[in-house]
Amino acid sequence: RTEMIAEINRINQDLPNTPAYEKTESIKQWVDSIIDKIDHYKAEHHRYVKEAITLLELALWKAKLDEKEDISAEGRAKKAKIDAESARKEKRITCGAD
Repeated sequence: RTEMIAEINRINQDLPNTPAYEKTESIKQWVDSIIDKIDHYKAEHHRYVKEAITLLELALWKAKLDEKEDISAEGRAKKAKIDAESARKEKRITCGAD
């Protein structure tokens, strides 16, 4: 941001001291330099966005894996509880305690 403000101020300082026959070329060079800087910043922004998307994608993928792991662990705990209860019932039946 500061660099772009300095670039805008540069043309304001250069034009008053530029001869009339060179002003068009000076403005043209200035506009080209501004466009180059904008392209540079757009490319840099694109890289940052792409990196952020990749990190977000990895975080979502990990969260989904963790969620599936938690569900799987709950399922194993429920299955273990059901197996323990059924084993207890079976023992009661075979020992005649009901």
